[in-house]
Amino acid sequence: METTSIVSETAAATDANPSLQLALAAARTAADNRGRDIVVLDMRALTPIFDYFVIATGNSRRQLHAISEEIDHTLEDELGDRRMSIEGYRESRWIVLDYGSVIVHLFDEETRDYYALEQLWSQAERVPLPEWPGLE
Repeated sequence: METTSIVSETAAATDANPSLQLALAAARTAADNRGRDIVVLDMRALTPIFDYFVIATGNSRRQLHAISEEIDHTLEDELGDRRMSIEGYRESRWIVLDYGSVIVHLFDEETRDYYALEQLWSQAERVPLPEWPGLE
């Protein structure tokens, strides 16, 4: 899927919530790059620091790098939102992309199981994801 269609697809459903548009665009980009077990958590009721977590699992260091770079491309080039910081890129077990209102967590399977963010933030509401091809 082309990036412009990711942007237009998410924009239609999220006009009133730009943070949700960013989160869904990041999730869709992860899905398009074979990310697995993708979850978007609505954090607004739990913390004033950010609005959404996007969580995805990759199979390898190379794949995690590709997912993070494609998310950067989509959010920065197509939506005009610049990443504030990145952590964990060199180690590539848990890459964190900080876009201010949206935090993207990209894990290898073992690290995701260990930290279990979905359980840690179990009070957060899961955002329903569209039926994207390749999404489990």
